[in-house]
Amino acid sequence: MTAALDVDGAAAPPRQNGELVFAEPWEGRAFGLAMALTDAGVISYDVFRDALIAKIAAWESAPPAGECYSYYRCWLQALEQVLADAQLVAPDDVAARAALFAVRPAGHDHDHDHDHEHHHD
Repeated sequence: MTAALDVDGAAAPPRQNGELVFAEPWEGRAFGLAMALTDAGVISYDVFRDALIAKIAAWESAPPAGECYSYYRCWLQALEQVLADAQLVAPDDVAARAALFAVRPAGHDHDHDHDHEHHHD
């Protein structure tokens, strides 16, 4: 069963001409991961949406100094919270993994020896 994505309200993702908008590749990946987990029944979309609304409200009530609002940062934080609350991942594991990803150079996942234009499934 596919979760009905909010199109209005606090949990609605950014759209342009009706299409979802992702400023960075990680945003689309975080979106896809959350939706895949809800579609598979691993997490509840309602629980995730409530966590997302709470993260957005928390940011709006006390924006961190020098930080611009990011819907998908709130999305990712809500996903991490829901996964930790369901004991599917440990909060320390999320922090450690994020630290590892943060130090990887840009384009790290494309530093391999194959031709994308001639890739066959």
